[in-house]
Amino acid sequence: MKKIFKYFGILLGVALLGTLSGCTPEESMGSADIGLGIKVFAPTKVVAGQPMTINGSDFSKVSEIVFPNGVTVTDFELVSNEMIRVNAPAGIAADGGKIIVRGSEGEAESPLPLTLGNTVVSGYSRQPGETVTGGEQITVYGTDLEFINRLEILDEEGNPLFVEDEDFYRKGTSSVVITFPRKIFEGTYIAYLHTFDGKRIPLPEFSYVPAADDEGGHWEIVEEIIWEGTGEEPVVNWSGTFRYANEQNSTGEEIYAMPMDVWARLKTETFYVTVKGDNPQIRVVTGWWNNQWPDSSTDFMPGNELLKDNGDGTFTLAVTLKGHPLADAIDTEHLLFTGSGFIVTKIAFQKEEWIDGGGHMEIVKTPIWEGTGEEPDLNWGGTFRYANEQNSTGEEIYAMPMDMWARLKTETFYVTIKGANPQIRVVTGWWNNQWPDSNDIFPGNELLTDNGDGTFTLAVTLAGHPLADAMDTEHLLFTGSGYIVTKIYFLE
Repeated sequence: MKKIFKYFGILLGVALLGTLSGCTPEESMGSADIGLGIKVFAPTKVVAGQPMTINGSDFSKVSEIVFPNGVTVTDFELVSNEMIRVNAPAGIAADGGKIIVRGSEGEAESPLPLTLGNTVVSGYSRQPGETVTGGEQITVYGTDLEFINRLEILDEEGNPLFVEDEDFYRKGTSSVVITFPRKIFEGTYIAYLHTFDGKRIPLPEFSYVPAADDEGGHWEIVEEIIWEGTGEEPVVNWSGTFRYANEQNSTGEEIYAMPMDVWARLKTETFYVTVKGDNPQIRVVTGWWNNQWPDSSTDFMPGNELLKDNGDGTFTLAVTLKGHPLADAIDTEHLLFTGSGFIVTKIAFQKEEWIDGGGHMEIVKTPIWEGTGEEPDLNWGGTFRYANEQNSTGEEIYAMPMDMWARLKTETFYVTIKGANPQIRVVTGWWNNQWPDSNDIFPGNELLTDNGDGTFTLAVTLAGHPLADAMDTEHLLFTGSGYIVTKIYFLE
């Protein structure tokens, strides 16, 4: 079964790290004392007992942390002068509020409020008394369901069996799809959901039947096409061919006027734009060339993490306009895909559906390297440096076989890290050619998946990036702060 765990709602800013002229990368992290302050914290919604991190400045002088409702915590971990780890205490105000850090030289308040989570289940996709067969799925509905972390049911022998949340399917916080184990105890009884803060929520009483050996299923991506071209449109050369409007504000100059309900979804849901072209340069703007998405400096070209190479001469761009100024402006100014070297062939929504029967898809991990778990937490050091066998200098943590190294430069690979609030920088061992750009990777980045167990998985695609060529002689380095690398692997 394809396992998908996506956890929304983490709001995290990016700490910009400059490099001082003439300094080593480690030295450049030191800066003038700017005083006590909170920059960001994560997650921004918590329940009691949940680990969280606070990032800021001058934390060495902090003696206590005050949570909403005046709950004071003195038991916390000072990771560095810029980072604190702490468990959210019980008693936080239901309506949330700012976090305060206090020390010998004053106090500082968080720029954003902390929100208190409260898991409430409002319903299920199955009714009490129905029969549930092992391997089937039930959707749970409610609020703050991201804090549900396991299912408790009975195994074939009638003993408690726990299914961890890595097997849950999530696309938000108001629903979660749970796949029941195939081999379960036959009978009528109540199973339970567990939350991170200790709640034990009973499911309705179902009649459970173990799955037959020949039953199965798999996840499939299903497209809901919004618009499809003829394939005969002229290649874009900074022109306005692929302009889209809604039916209410159509001017006749657009290639397609969308129904209002589809247009509304376009502004709030991720949609996918397929283009045809060997080397496209895609700019997403209004028809008046305003409010470029995602920012004024980004045209999408092969190698961008949002632009997937389909391997057949087409690329697919994942577009999420929600919260961006473009989403408001397109009502009157339309939506335009311009640039050069491509035509738009299709715009669609995508969803993943569970297809019963006919076996299942299974993801197999091909290991590249695995750590001991005892390596020290990174603090802008060079612990997790990797080389190939031919260019090994002995300073790397592992020298890879040449065939594996070649795959690393051309295929997507996955890096599992352990840390509550990692800041990840991917560079060469000489601190050159940062991937994918000059920004570090934090929780909330679309390339970094929160596994919900204190680890994250980073998807790395070096093909076409300067780092892929440079790392032959300069090695590959994962540095930053607040984490260790535990595993590197391919997915087959």
